[in-house]
Amino acid sequence: MNYKMMGRFVGRILLVEAVFMVPAMLISLWEKEYASVRGFFWGITATVAVAGLLALFCRGVKNKFYAREGLVCVGLSWIVMSLLGAIPFCASGAIPDYIDAFFEIVSGFTTTGASILPTVEDLPKGILYWRSFSHWLGGMGVLVFLLAITSAGRNDSGYTMHLLRAESPGPNVGKLVPRMRQTASILYLLYIVLTVINIIFLLIGRMPLFDAVCTAFGTAGTGGFGIKNDSIAGYSPYIQNVCTVFMLLFGVNFSCYYLLLIRQFKRMFRDEELRMYLGIVVGSTVLIALNLRGFYGTLGETLRHAAFQVASIITTTGFATTDFDLWPGFSKAILLCLMVVGASAGSTGGGFKCGRLLLVIKSLRRSVRRVVHPQRVQVVRSNGQPVDEKILQNTNAYLAAYAIITGVSFLLVSIDGFSITTNFSAVLSCFNNIGPGFEMVGPTCNYGAYSAFSKLVLIVDMLAGRLEIFPILILFSRSTWTRR
Repeated sequence: MNYKMMGRFVGRILLVEAVFMVPAMLISLWEKEYASVRGFFWGITATVAVAGLLALFCRGVKNKFYAREGLVCVGLSWIVMSLLGAIPFCASGAIPDYIDAFFEIVSGFTTTGASILPTVEDLPKGILYWRSFSHWLGGMGVLVFLLAITSAGRNDSGYTMHLLRAESPGPNVGKLVPRMRQTASILYLLYIVLTVINIIFLLIGRMPLFDAVCTAFGTAGTGGFGIKNDSIAGYSPYIQNVCTVFMLLFGVNFSCYYLLLIRQFKRMFRDEELRMYLGIVVGSTVLIALNLRGFYGTLGETLRHAAFQVASIITTTGFATTDFDLWPGFSKAILLCLMVVGASAGSTGGGFKCGRLLLVIKSLRRSVRRVVHPQRVQVVRSNGQPVDEKILQNTNAYLAAYAIITGVSFLLVSIDGFSITTNFSAVLSCFNNIGPGFEMVGPTCNYGAYSAFSKLVLIVDMLAGRLEIFPILILFSRSTWTRR
């Protein structure tokens, strides 16, 4: 295990985090929020100090970095980054309890949007900005950002693929271009451009600049932290429709946008995952709208709320325009299913992913056909290309781990004694990085009632869900830390 190289890379991640705390501190200074300035000062100081110590003790690094180191490095980076990122909340007094502050920042970085705060609007603007920006930074991934802005060197060659695959969502990560650093740069350029366009459309709808920036951060990262207690409900129908469109856009595999740039339109529209994703969105919206007949005043209002919540849940954003916990059971059942399905692989959304679901369905179909025709060779194909058996095995392993973690987490949080619906939806919501659930963790409620133990369980769920389970599981494996 190359501890020094991992330590050096974690130190770089912390420096990036410290730099990104500066704008939030400047906003606090501008607004004369001196308690927040103090919080960010201590946060930046502690983060830079830890980064400096890692740089000091991790000199003389050797050029060896394998998949195991990549997974461990990603898992440790996100945990340490969250531990230090919670300091501004706690030191400023905005969230005095450190466990609550840790829960809030993990929810931000993992783009979950689950909050322990009963009144968001009471927070200082600098804290609100840092809280929302954590979505944007975590959406595409801070390690991907670091790979995009750093130049390749001899000591760095050979580990970019391991890091990108460990942090990026989906069953597999492919190259857009031959070099992985260029791939990371293209991904972040697309991410930035779409975010800026989102802000422009929100400003056209006369949303205040600060609101537009924070809302775009939550939309781009599919996070869902709102700066208003009613999330997006208080804004105009135009702004709600803009958020619906951009949530769906950020739920698409970013490789599709690259295909648009190089004008391979047929290849993009033939993408099976994209067609499945759009089909689920349209079908779910129509079914919910039919089920909500008479629930709202007009058909247009019904379609707007149905489309918004479908987009919000399937992309795991978690914004809300209405209290969907009051919807009929059939509509809530659809939303519960969408929590599990999630967005496309290679997007900023969470969940099981449409790509994995497609592979599971095709693998199941192959198993059925093998029973009928045991002598026939059955090959699983995706977009016309045969799928490697290792990818299918990893998908099945992911499904097993997903089910086990969900079950264990549900049992653990049930110790608090809340209802089955509350606990199960809380676990699904945190594990799939969505935010709101049902009943006591619904769109008008929060997670503050849970005990410190349950919050720690949900924190692990959020990290495991964002990092696709394995980087977190490998941290708890004895074989990871033993010599081969």
